[in-house]
Amino acid sequence: MIFQAISEGTIFAPATAKGKSAVAIIRISGKHTLEILTNISGVNLRPREMVLRRIIHPKNREVLDEALVVYFPKGRSYTGEDSAELHLHGSRATLKAVMSCLLDEGLRMAEPGEFTYRALLNGQMDLAQIEGLGDLIEAETETQRKQAQRALDGEISHSTISWKNELIHCLALLETEIEFSEEEIPEDIKNQTISTLLGLRDTLLNEVKGVDMAERLRDGFEVAIIGPPNSGKSTLLNYLAGREAAITSNYAGTTRDVLEVYMEVEGLPVCFLDTAGIRESSDPIEKIGIEKTKKRAKDADLRIFLQEPNLATFPGVEWQEGDLKLMAKVDLVKENDLKGVSGLTGQGVNHMLEDIARELENRIEKVGVMNNTRQRQAIERAITYLVKAELELAGTNNGRSEIAAEELRQAIRALETITGAIDIEQVLGEIFSNFCIGK
Repeated sequence: MIFQAISEGTIFAPATAKGKSAVAIIRISGKHTLEILTNISGVNLRPREMVLRRIIHPKNREVLDEALVVYFPKGRSYTGEDSAELHLHGSRATLKAVMSCLLDEGLRMAEPGEFTYRALLNGQMDLAQIEGLGDLIEAETETQRKQAQRALDGEISHSTISWKNELIHCLALLETEIEFSEEEIPEDIKNQTISTLLGLRDTLLNEVKGVDMAERLRDGFEVAIIGPPNSGKSTLLNYLAGREAAITSNYAGTTRDVLEVYMEVEGLPVCFLDTAGIRESSDPIEKIGIEKTKKRAKDADLRIFLQEPNLATFPGVEWQEGDLKLMAKVDLVKENDLKGVSGLTGQGVNHMLEDIARELENRIEKVGVMNNTRQRQAIERAITYLVKAELELAGTNNGRSEIAAEELRQAIRALETITGAIDIEQVLGEIFSNFCIGK
C-alpha cells in the first residue's frame, strides 16, 4: 500500500460483507462525491439527511436500484472529506451493477483501510484511535470491546497529551532558567522540575507494566490443563468446547500435541490448552509431547492441575500464584467435600470457570491506558530520556539545564509517536494491513 498516493481521487468500496443480504452499503469519499451523487441519483441532497432515490446510470439512463442515499459534507464525515453512503438492495447483481457504474464515472476502488487513513490525514482520528478501531473490529469478547472502545474514544490520546503537557511545563521552566541565567531566578525551579519528572516517570513505568496484560486481554489468556495420563484433561476440554475437540481413550499417552479451544469466560477471552499427560515415557513421540506440555504450561497465564489421590506433583511444571489445583474425575471420588472437576458430568466446571475469571479479572486491574507493543516502546523511550534529564539536573556541577532541556524535547517526541504526530509513515503499513476494504 503506497500511502503517499493514497489520498488522491474519489474512492468507493462496499462496507458490508460479501454475499447476498437484505442490504448492501457502498461508501464513497473524495472531492467529487457530491457531483457523482447528483449524476446517479438526482439533486436536492441535504447534508446528513437520508433520502430514497433511484440509482440511474448516467450514460444509458438504466435504473440500477432504488436506494437510501445519505451525503456527509467535508468536515462532518468519517474521513473528513465529502463522503456518502448508498444503502442498496443486497443482491450480488445489484452491488456489481452499481460498483460498475461508479467505475465508469471515474471513481476507483479503495485500498484496505483507506477510508480510515484519510480520516487520519484530515485530523478526524489519531494513530492511537485507529489502533483502537482495528482492535474493535477484531473484538470477540466484552472486555476486548471495552478496551478497544476506550482507545477509540481517545483515552490513550488524552493521557498522552496530559503527559506531554507536563513535559512542556518542565521544559518551559528550564528554558526560563537558561534564558535568564544572570537574573535572580527562584531557587526551587530546578527542584520543582525534578519533582514533576519523577512523578511522571513513575506514572509511565506503571503504564509499561500494564501493557503486557493489556495485550493478553486483546489476544486472549492461555489456561493450560495439566495432569497425568488418563486424568480427564481431554474430556474436560471437550466439555468446555461442547464438541469432541480432543480424542479421548482409556489408553495412556493418547494426547501427543497441545490442543487449543478458544472461548469466552465471563467476558474474558480464554484459550484452554489440552496437554500431554505428564509421566516418564520411553516413547520418543510422547516424550516430545510432554516437553511441549511443560513449555506451554510454563508460558501460560494460568494452569489447572488435575490431581489424583496418589499423585499431587508434576515434575517439570511448577505451581504459580493464581493456579488452580482440582481433584481429577471428582464424580468418581466418594468424598463429596473435595474441590474438583469432571469433564464427563460437568461437576465443578462452573466453579472452575468462576475461579479462573476472578483471577484474570484481578490481573487486568493492572492494565493502564496503553495496550500494544508500539505504544509501550514509545513510553520506554520517553522514560529513558526522562532519566537522562533527571541525572543532568541532579548533577554535582549544579546540573546542565541545556542538556536536560534537550532530553525533555526528545521525550516529548517519543510520546508524540503514540498518536502519530511525528514519525508516522514507518508504522502505517503494519497498522492498516489487517483493515478490510471499506474501512
